[in-house]
Amino acid sequence: MSIISIQNITVKNQQQILLHDLNLTINSGEHWLIVGASGSGKTVLLNTMAGRLRPVSGIIDVSNTIGKHVNMVTSKHHFTDKTNTSTNMYYQQRFNSSDSDDALNVLEYLESKQPQRADVNYWTIDSIVELLQLRPLLNKELIKLSNGETKRLRLATALLLQPKLLLLDDPLSGLDHESQNNFNHILDTIIKNGVTIIMSGSGHEIPSAITHVATLESGTITRSAPIAEFFPERETASKLINTAHIDALTSGATPSSYQWIVKMSDITVRYGEHTILNKVNWQVIPGDCWALFGHNGAGKSTLLSLINGDNPQAYANDIILFDKKRGTGESIWDIKSKIGFLSPEMYQYFPTDQSGLQVIESGYYDTQGLFRPSNPTRAAKAMEWMKALQIDTYAYKPLKNMPASVQRLCLLARAVVKTPPLLILDEPCQGLDKEQRIRFNALINVIAKATNMALIYVTHYANELPGCIDKVLTLQKGEVIV
Repeated sequence: MSIISIQNITVKNQQQILLHDLNLTINSGEHWLIVGASGSGKTVLLNTMAGRLRPVSGIIDVSNTIGKHVNMVTSKHHFTDKTNTSTNMYYQQRFNSSDSDDALNVLEYLESKQPQRADVNYWTIDSIVELLQLRPLLNKELIKLSNGETKRLRLATALLLQPKLLLLDDPLSGLDHESQNNFNHILDTIIKNGVTIIMSGSGHEIPSAITHVATLESGTITRSAPIAEFFPERETASKLINTAHIDALTSGATPSSYQWIVKMSDITVRYGEHTILNKVNWQVIPGDCWALFGHNGAGKSTLLSLINGDNPQAYANDIILFDKKRGTGESIWDIKSKIGFLSPEMYQYFPTDQSGLQVIESGYYDTQGLFRPSNPTRAAKAMEWMKALQIDTYAYKPLKNMPASVQRLCLLARAVVKTPPLLILDEPCQGLDKEQRIRFNALINVIAKATNMALIYVTHYANELPGCIDKVLTLQKGEVIV
C-alpha cells in the first residue's frame, strides 16, 4: 500500500526551479535514503514532503494512515532562550557561565516540547532519554551541547510529537563512529514502533534499516532501487583548482614571525562539577598543520574556544597566543584578527540573509555578518576569492539560498580573506558529498602551500583530511591521548 505518492511535482522559489517533474512512490514497510550532490534538492524534497514547501504543479498524496503525523528533523536547530526569543542566542554564549544561565537545559527543553495529548503518548520523555542516551545531558544548557548531542536532542523533540512519518535531513553528518553505530540501533527501535523513515545523506554510510535508495540530480530523481540493487556511482575527479589565482590572492601576506601561535600548559576547564578539559598541553608554531580528533563531547569545541577568544576561562589558564600570554592586555578582537575560523556552530548563528560577498567581507572584521558600509577594496578582494573558488555566481544571493557546498566555500573564503596566521576549520565538510570534500581539501592544500599559516583541522575521519596535515592531537574525555 502506498503511503506517499509524488507525481510530476515541480517546486519553485523566487522563479528558480528547485524540483522538476519529480516522481516517487513510497510503500508501507519501506524506509528510504535520498542521495545526491549538495544542491541537488534533497532538503527541498524533504521540506516538500513535510508540507513546508508547496509544488506549483503535480500531486503529493499522503495516505490517511500518515495524515498530519509528519515530523522533520532539519540540519539547523532553532533553540531559544528562557524568554522564548531566538534573537537572544549567540555563539559565544555557550562558553560564558553567566550568559548560559539564560539558556534552557535539555530537560526543560524536552518538557516544553511535550504535547499535552492523552491519545498519543507512546514516546515519553523517559523512553526517549533512554533510547538517545540523553540522561547525562538533562541538566546541560542547550547552548553547551556538542554537534552530535544537538542532533540527538532534535531527534528526541521530533519523537515527542508522536510521528508516523519521520523525515531526517542528513542525520549522520558530524557524528563520530560510535554515534553512527548507535544510530542504527536508534532507527531500528523507531521503525519497530510503526514509524516510516525517509532520510537524506551522502550514500557512503547507509543505516541497516534503509530498504530503498533514490538518487537526486538537479532537482529530479534519476534512479530509485531497493538497497540490494544500489551501488554508489564511481567518484569523479575533483574539478581543476586555479592555484595561480589563489597564489595571487595570498601573495601579499606577511610571513608569520611568531615563535608560538598557540602554547598551552596544563589547561583545565570546569563547569561546576564537570571537567571538560584536564591538563591539556599543546603547542602550535607557524606553518604547522594539525588534525584535531575526538568523539562527540570530547572537548574539541571548548579547546578551540580558548584559542579563538570565546571562552573566558582562558584567563584562568596558562595560554600563550601569538607570543602573548592571555590576560596581559590583549583584547578578544586582537586575537580574532589573527585567526580565520569556520565551524558548523558558526553557521547556526550566521545571518542567512547576508549575500555571498557580505559573508566573505565580514571576515575582515571578525563579525558574523557585515554590519557596516562595504569597503570597495575589500569587497573586490572578496569577489576575487569567489572567482578563485568558482562560486562568484552566488555573490549577490543570500546564504540561505545557496547549496551547502557553496555555503562552506563562502565561509572558507571569509576565514582566509585576510590571510591570517592561524586557520581553524572545525568539521568544515559537513553536508558535502565525496567529490565536494575532495575539492574542498584540495583547496586547503593549495592555501597551506601558498602561505605559512598554521592550520587546525577538526574531523572525525582520518580519510577526510587534506594532505597537508602532518600532526595529530586526539582528545578523549577532555584529556590528550597518544
